Amino acid sequence: MIGRRVTVTVDRPMGSRHPVYRDMIYPLNYGYVQGISAPDGEAQDAYILGVSRPVATFTGVVIAVIRRLNDIEDKWIVAPLGTGFSPEEIAKAIHFQEQYFDIEIITK
Repeated sequence: MIGRRVTVTVDRPMGSRHPVYRDMIYPLNYGYVQGISAPDGEAQDAYILGVSRPVATFTGVVIAVIRRLNDIEDKWIVAPLGTGFSPEEIAKAIHFQEQYFDIEIITK
């Protein structure tokens, strides 16, 4: 998946609240890639890095995969073409939600 161009439909834009855990506010855009099924049977989830405003959709490149070691879901990290983020930068950006899981960040 890394290096693949995808379009993310954003259902939790930057600044929005988590639908269940209302005290969790998304500091980045988060959504799903329509037409690609994740292990949980839903569309593949994706975080968008490198975009500093809320968006409804975004087309970019998968730069990393977040493997949740204690869950069945993986999350994709999507960024604008030509940008990159270190594993440390990715971990910091997604900590607000991924802190509750044991994760591995795959970049290659």
